Amino acid sequence: MMRFNRAIMPAKVLSFDLDDTLYDNHPIIKAALQAQQDYLLTLPGWLEQGDDFWLTCRRTVIARDPALAHDVTQIRKRALTYAMNKIGVEQYHADNAYQIFAEARSKITVSDEILALLESLKRKYRLIAITNGNVDVSKFNLKDQFELVLMAGPDGKSKPHRDLFDHAAERLGVANHEIIHIGDSLDTDVQGANNAGCRSIWLNNQGIQYAYKGLPCCEIDDIMALTQLG
Repeated sequence: MMRFNRAIMPAKVLSFDLDDTLYDNHPIIKAALQAQQDYLLTLPGWLEQGDDFWLTCRRTVIARDPALAHDVTQIRKRALTYAMNKIGVEQYHADNAYQIFAEARSKITVSDEILALLESLKRKYRLIAITNGNVDVSKFNLKDQFELVLMAGPDGKSKPHRDLFDHAAERLGVANHEIIHIGDSLDTDVQGANNAGCRSIWLNNQGIQYAYKGLPCCEIDDIMALTQLG
């Protein structure tokens, strides 16, 4: 199914969200969080802090520096540093816990079908990725699939802010309206692309109620519908 609300052509660039767009991120992030938690539970004093301790650490560092809200990597690193100070253990444990999380976070295998789709689309479009997440595509089989990967935090404010889209257009030397962004979230992907004057394709496959009431240029329920753009 590919349902159009307004025209998306012509375009030069296809921009992809990563998590839950090109692969199912739910089991991956669950495993990464569990790996981090397993390590933290070995530290003296962690268990005594209670079930809400990690959430409290995250909320505390964001409250102290609201700009962190755009950078999930720095949130995690700062929260781990704060937590180590609170329980009185050495700071290398914060680095260890983060590395354990990051390694599990990138244990991803994108399907051959998706890789073939990307290769097909490359014949007509330049491919990039724009993500609010912190997955390292160089660590799994999306490596070398994209001309450019932009991440919220290091490269600008997180979607739905327009920063990453503007940055992409500038780096690639194209107009914003020549970029089609594909993603699973109405609130971040579609709203962000629309805010930036880019085209938007919503992959509606998560069964989530979103707050954003704007329309994507196009709606699909299966990423393989993009073969129609080739």
